Amino acid sequence: MTADEGKRRAAERSLDFVENGMTLGLGTGSTAAHMVALLGARVRDGLDVRGVPTSEATRRLAEENGVPLTDLATVSRLDLTIDGADEFNPDLNLIKGGGGALLREKIVASLSDRMIVIADPSKKVARLGAFALPVEVVPFAAAALKPRLERFGCTATLRSRDGAPFVTDEGNHILDCAFGTIADPPALAAEIGAIPGVVEHGLFIGMAERAVIGGADGIEEILAPGTER
Repeated sequence: MTADEGKRRAAERSLDFVENGMTLGLGTGSTAAHMVALLGARVRDGLDVRGVPTSEATRRLAEENGVPLTDLATVSRLDLTIDGADEFNPDLNLIKGGGGALLREKIVASLSDRMIVIADPSKKVARLGAFALPVEVVPFAAAALKPRLERFGCTATLRSRDGAPFVTDEGNHILDCAFGTIADPPALAAEIGAIPGVVEHGLFIGMAERAVIGGADGIEEILAPGTER
């Protein structure tokens, strides 16, 4: 079974938690793309939902698949967000932002009653940090923030695309911070978040209630501590 097949299997299972009338946060990335496409098929079969996309790429994909959309000027709470992750640990703390949409993803997740993470088995880790932590920064401060972030024990690299700095949907830059391992994700999240010029970081602490993992042996589900099945 390929990783992509596992992603699709997880995406399909996540839609079992979607009910008529829901407002959904639509994640960004390859796994979330499967979810949006499958959601579109259910909408065509009569499912009544509306979605808030977490990136312009997801917006385009949702429109192509006929998923009705709304925005945060219209709604202030969402029932459920379904999104992928670059890594998650047993406590369901996440690293996200490999696709560059971490700011909108975190805003949407924070406004949702529930968040479900969908992934293939490679995203499940014992400790976060093998995937470089994305930190979204204002362009004005990017060069100055690089050494400041490296004081936490990482190597920070400005993300680029086609020879130029990568620009997020909100017009910011991203410093990818390679830690290897992150000993205390909640503490690091608080420390990085307090730095002026940091717009947001890719540590999602205590936001996901469930991870749905698609693998060769079927579906595995992991619940955050304190979550009832």
